[in-house]
Amino acid sequence: MTICRDCCCGDRKKHPEVDHDAQLEAFRGAVGDRHRVRVSECLSVCERSNVVVVHPTPAARRDGARLVHLGDVLEDHLVGAVVGWLDAGGPGVAQVPGELAERVFNPADYAD
Repeated sequence: MTICRDCCCGDRKKHPEVDHDAQLEAFRGAVGDRHRVRVSECLSVCERSNVVVVHPTPAARRDGARLVHLGDVLEDHLVGAVVGWLDAGGPGVAQVPGELAERVFNPADYAD
């Protein structure tokens, strides 16, 4: 997974109620060495901060699965939902959990 932590994502001014560093550490701790967590610079979808991009497994990608962009990942319980989805197989293998479904977006819809 890739977690945006740049201008708006991870910004205490924009989201003062979120401990962004603790959220990142919660993702890392929850996935352990089962999944890779990358931190990216701005993904240019600031309207949807905090953004988490969930990557399909290589096998799922070969079968046509693509990245899934999640926006507004601001609550602690969403960390568990994302990790649970990854552990179930992630994009192309397991359905997006209900609590994440409304957060799925197409980044092309936000392109300049």
